[in-house]
Amino acid sequence: MKKSAIYFLLFWLAVAADLSIIVTGNESLRFYAKPLLMPLLMLALISSTPGKFSSIRLIVIGLFFSFLGDVFLMWDKYFIPGLICFLLTHVFYIIYFFRLASKHGSYLKKNLWLILPLAVYAIGMVWFLFPKLGALATPVAIYAAVISTMLAACINLYEQIQKSAYTFYIAGAFFFVISDSLLAINKFYQSFPFAGIVIMSTYVLAQYLIVRGVIAAKVDK
Repeated sequence: MKKSAIYFLLFWLAVAADLSIIVTGNESLRFYAKPLLMPLLMLALISSTPGKFSSIRLIVIGLFFSFLGDVFLMWDKYFIPGLICFLLTHVFYIIYFFRLASKHGSYLKKNLWLILPLAVYAIGMVWFLFPKLGALATPVAIYAAVISTMLAACINLYEQIQKSAYTFYIAGAFFFVISDSLLAINKFYQSFPFAGIVIMSTYVLAQYLIVRGVIAAKVDK
């Protein structure tokens, strides 16, 4: 078995363990599973693209900040540091996607109207949550703008790169937006059944799909 396959297997085993712990409600056990997720995904990515670290380093750095965010968000009192870490993750993903666009072309230049629904999402989400946000209104608004930009940067690659890579990228970006939106609704507006499972499942799927997109792009070249 290839080293990358082993890391992916370990990643999904860690995901299964973390989701199982969420079901049991024993949050203290998550310290043994959740912090493993992003490092394993980083190792899977690096081992899948030997000799190409310079071209994937932005995603690796993004995954590292996601790891820090995962750890911080295990405590409610560290919500802001966790939010900042994930904001930085999206910033590095945005830079990565825009660099791809600079090499392959821009879809949004000819389809600027696509920015409108993303702006509506960001403004609408903040408006919806605003009465509950209090002092967190500004950081949450900034985060909503950044994650919308990340999705826009991904949409910008439509028909500009390999179809296999784009399919992974866009699916991952959408799942990231879904996961973060559900997390915000659950935390600030109203908790809902199985929130932990749904939020974590969509989050790990988002990260996995983005990583698979990077691998597909490098393999197809």
